[in-house]
Amino acid sequence: MKRRLPVPAGVVCAGIAAVLLVAPCAARSAGAPATGALQARIDAAPAGTTLTLAAGTYAGPVVLRRPLAVQGDGVAIIDGGGAGSVVTVDAPDVVLRGLLVRNSGTDLSQEDSGIYVTEAGDRVRIEENRLEGNLIGIDLKGPETAVVRGNSIHGRTDLRINERGDGVHMWNTPGSVIVDNRISGGRDGIFVTTSTGNRFSGNHIAGVRFAVHYMYTNDSEVSDNVSRGNHVGYALMYSANLVVRGNRSQGDRDHGLMLHFANYSTIERNVVAPGPHKCTFVYNANGNIIRDNVFRGCDIGIHHTAGSADNAISGNAFIGSRDQVKYVGSRLLEWSVATDHGQRGNYWSDALTFDLDGDGIGERPYRPNTLGDTLIWRYPVARLLLNTPAWHLLAWAQRNFPALHPGGVIDSAPLLVPPASGS
Repeated sequence: MKRRLPVPAGVVCAGIAAVLLVAPCAARSAGAPATGALQARIDAAPAGTTLTLAAGTYAGPVVLRRPLAVQGDGVAIIDGGGAGSVVTVDAPDVVLRGLLVRNSGTDLSQEDSGIYVTEAGDRVRIEENRLEGNLIGIDLKGPETAVVRGNSIHGRTDLRINERGDGVHMWNTPGSVIVDNRISGGRDGIFVTTSTGNRFSGNHIAGVRFAVHYMYTNDSEVSDNVSRGNHVGYALMYSANLVVRGNRSQGDRDHGLMLHFANYSTIERNVVAPGPHKCTFVYNANGNIIRDNVFRGCDIGIHHTAGSADNAISGNAFIGSRDQVKYVGSRLLEWSVATDHGQRGNYWSDALTFDLDGDGIGERPYRPNTLGDTLIWRYPVARLLLNTPAWHLLAWAQRNFPALHPGGVIDSAPLLVPPASGS
């Protein structure tokens, strides 16, 4: 059970009306933190007070143990001096706004952070701050309905990637939202585990390992984010009932979208372009709706493997990838769905088909993989046979004897024109 701090109603009402103007210690040398002064003023402030910090540098670490608003108007700096977490929130209904928070410690086992929020910090609001030189930018360790909005978070780049912390790190923080932040450097942009009901929207994330990393988190939304120049854009792992909509992956290295044991989710209207090695990697992910996405210019448009099943894949635009689909298996996968207007598949930029009745659907099914593809993926040394007479004979036999098809992906209703988002 969460620890609650009772606050007399009269104190709260009086405190809300108060504004304390706090300046750094005048006796300090230029640029040096005002040792201890900020913590004393925080401890003396009544619950519900708005504490406005004047321009200057204030010494951390500091801890907020009652509901307070601390704001810096973009000119106040809280400096942790390289030890522990700079600001710790250990009370509900705290607001941190307009601060520069910098120089946490570097101990990952202690989760040293710019702003660390305990499970007592329900409804914390962290808005329009800058966080620089911290191991973890913002760490939400158990609060409910937290809001992290409009912050600029620059993580450590001077450490090896496995020694860095995340821009926003979340554990068991149901109902929390992370919106309109700019995150760069560090390990992962936003990492969440063991949570539910979260929303990540409108964030711009660059220069990290995974822009958004989901683990054991259900019933949540990832929408309208931009991942640029990361190893992986959106890594959705061991989670279910997600809505992943309207996101972009631009110039990421390995995967744009990765579904790893991610089930019963809707993946729609996302754009991966220009593409990484794999636009989309679907690994043992089941029962998902993957529709109306654009996958352009990757080595592999979609890699579907490891027993993934019952995924409805339609309305997507697969454009200009070296291999549109990588699938190795004996089952036949139909990648078109029935709609009120007939069967609807996907657009394939390399599909050789035609449209006799003018309905926008190709008359010839699209099969992205051949026996040759399957041989190469299972036995890479078979590439030595490319363009040999034996290879051409195999291709001829498969074209003329359909029974030779080993299973695999078939789109029975390929689109002749890409959806508007894919043009």
